[in-house]
Amino acid sequence: MTSARTRTAGTKGVPRAEREEQLLTAAVEEFGRRGYGGASMAAVAERVGVTKPLLYQYFGSKDALYAAALERVAGSLTRALNGALVPGATSLGTPLSVLGAIFGTLEGQRHAWFVLYDRTLPATGALREAAERHRAAIDGLAAAGSAEFLAARGIGDPLDSDALKHLWTGTVSTLVTWWIHHPGESAQEMAERCRRLIAAIVA
Repeated sequence: MTSARTRTAGTKGVPRAEREEQLLTAAVEEFGRRGYGGASMAAVAERVGVTKPLLYQYFGSKDALYAAALERVAGSLTRALNGALVPGATSLGTPLSVLGAIFGTLEGQRHAWFVLYDRTLPATGALREAAERHRAAIDGLAAAGSAEFLAARGIGDPLDSDALKHLWTGTVSTLVTWWIHHPGESAQEMAERCRRLIAAIVA
C-alpha cells in the first residue's frame, strides 16, 4: 500500500532543499539496509517516488550519494558522542550517556549505523578512506574514554585500555544490531535496558 508521504514525494514543485533531504534520508535507509554493494540508485529513487534520472541530477553518482549519506550519519553520531562525553567524568554514568546518545541519534533510522560500518565498501578508494576516517574519529573518542575510565581506577596499562576500547565498540555494535531486530523498543527503552544490564553486571 502506498503511503500519503510516498504519493506526494514524487510530485513537482517540491523545493530543492526538501527534495534533497528526502533523497538523502532514503539513501541512508537503503545503504544502511543493503550496504553500498547491494544498494541501487533505482531503489533510492523508488523510496522517494521520483525517477532515477532526477536522483542523478541531485547527486551525480552512487559514490557521491553514499558519501553524502556517510557524512550525515558520521556527523550526527560524532556530535552526539561529543555531547555525551563529559571530560573528567569516569563513573558508569558516562557509558550510559554515550549509549543513550547513540540510540537517540539512530531513533527512526537504526540501519544508519551500518552506513558508517559498511562491510561492502570497496577495499580501496575515496569511500573507504572517508569511512575509515570517520570510524577512526569515533574510535579515538572510545579510546580516550576507556583510558580515562581505567586511569581513574589506577589502571594505566595501555593494552588494558585498548582491550576495553575494543570490548566497548563491539558491545555497542552488538546492541545496535539487537535493537534493529527488536523494532518495538524505543531509544529510551533501549537506554533503560542497558542501564539495568550494566547495573546487574557490576552489582
